[in-house]
Amino acid sequence: MSKSGFKDVEFDKSKPEAQRPLGSVNTPPDSPKRKHRPMELPLHKASDHGSIGHRRRTSWGELEGSLTIPVSPGSHNTIEVPSLRSPDADSTQFMHNLSATPSMRERRVSRNSFGASLPIPKSKRQSRLSSVVYPEGEGAKAGLPMSATRDILTAQAQDVHSEKVQAAKNMAFVFDIDGVLVHGDRLIPQGKATLDMLNGDNQLGIKIPHIFLTNGSGKPELARVEQLSKILHNPISTDQFIQSHTPMRALAEYYSTVLVVGGEGYRCREVAEEYGFKDIVVPNDIVAWDPTIAPYRVFTDAERATSRPRDFTKMNIEAILVFSDSRDYATDMQIIMDLLRSERGRLGTTAADPVSQRIPIYFSQGDLLCPTEHPTPRMSQGAFRIGLEAMYKALTGEELERVVYGKPELATYKYADEVIASWMDELHGEERVPANVYMIGDNPASDIIGGNMYGWNTCLVRTGVFQGGDNDEENPANFGVFTNVWDAVTAACRKELGDDFGFKWDARKMNPVLHDSHAASAVEV
Repeated sequence: MSKSGFKDVEFDKSKPEAQRPLGSVNTPPDSPKRKHRPMELPLHKASDHGSIGHRRRTSWGELEGSLTIPVSPGSHNTIEVPSLRSPDADSTQFMHNLSATPSMRERRVSRNSFGASLPIPKSKRQSRLSSVVYPEGEGAKAGLPMSATRDILTAQAQDVHSEKVQAAKNMAFVFDIDGVLVHGDRLIPQGKATLDMLNGDNQLGIKIPHIFLTNGSGKPELARVEQLSKILHNPISTDQFIQSHTPMRALAEYYSTVLVVGGEGYRCREVAEEYGFKDIVVPNDIVAWDPTIAPYRVFTDAERATSRPRDFTKMNIEAILVFSDSRDYATDMQIIMDLLRSERGRLGTTAADPVSQRIPIYFSQGDLLCPTEHPTPRMSQGAFRIGLEAMYKALTGEELERVVYGKPELATYKYADEVIASWMDELHGEERVPANVYMIGDNPASDIIGGNMYGWNTCLVRTGVFQGGDNDEENPANFGVFTNVWDAVTAACRKELGDDFGFKWDARKMNPVLHDSHAASAVEV
């Protein structure tokens, strides 16, 4: 039994890794215990081999996947992370009874194709569009530049408690957003207090590193952090923010002409343009060119005026990128199926071989459910993907090979390391990943399983998807289950910084003009 109270998972080394329980992908019982990142998988530069998803034979005699994508010559800004695969990759089980809801227990991993890799940016954040975003109409708050007096007082407090300062710099928080800090556009009250404290409203006046890791998507990063800053009444930087499609900027080095699907209006086209994709097509462009391709779609004059039609029988779309939830399942699924069954992405054609001539398709995340303002979670991009997989199997008899980013994929967590280290450098001048990383999430099937497999401390909150018992039975949080984000963060701080750590800054206790006790006792709480 581990210290956390959960049974250690025993390895069955006679089985291939893909057939082991998901809990077994962590460090085997006889390996040295590590506090952070126990699982080290090989990373590859994009120029290391000729294609992603190159075929190779496994130890049990099967050929790994044929999903290939081109590599740009001389690429230096990308690394490739092996994808995860669950044993339940066959979509047949979802076609027996179309009214059955796929089991979350059986779909804990994104079911990526064998051999697929997920490219992510190798360098520091490439988009420093905003250093700090301030909430509109707010005065000086935690996280904003401090006055000279506050600087002096916090330096004094940190000198007195140097050990706590080092401990605070050796921990970091990774927050899911929907269901943890907000419900759609509504603030979860404890979210603001939590960020206030981490941004300096604490005993030491110190900023404790934290980033945001969400499977949400559909907007440019700057637009999303501006929106969140207003809701949370705290400054959020693009440099500490990861949406599900943020790591997909790396794919701009691989593809030129892409179909981008999902999101409101043309927001996802804006995202793709910002990421560096050269030739971006959205479903509206195709419907404007040929309305008969989507016979049930009512296409408005306003949509036609803002679309970019052309003759799509004279060009090849190289890849399909589902950046966000579809706003029109019927149209988007029809166009995607036409492209997947075409000859190398040319509309108006039908491939003789639906496998070798198929273009790749990428999904930004795989969540089946997402918390919103509605009382119960709504279906998300994972449901859209399941439908496509079942349709493709029914029409071609073949399994759909595809790649899924987002939590719980390893690539997303490795990219999070890049962002944490960069943010640590901005806050404290130390470009490194702290030893004690805490993932705060509401979805056991993405936030918790991903954090567990990556060696993070995981905290499950009850303000979103999870509404269960003492802990999730299939993917238990290893640090615990908490009522809300404040309870989770303060519990982690007490563990790392001591039970006497104060969660409020009190200038009176540090300022000798306002408080006549000695400075050494001034920071006591």
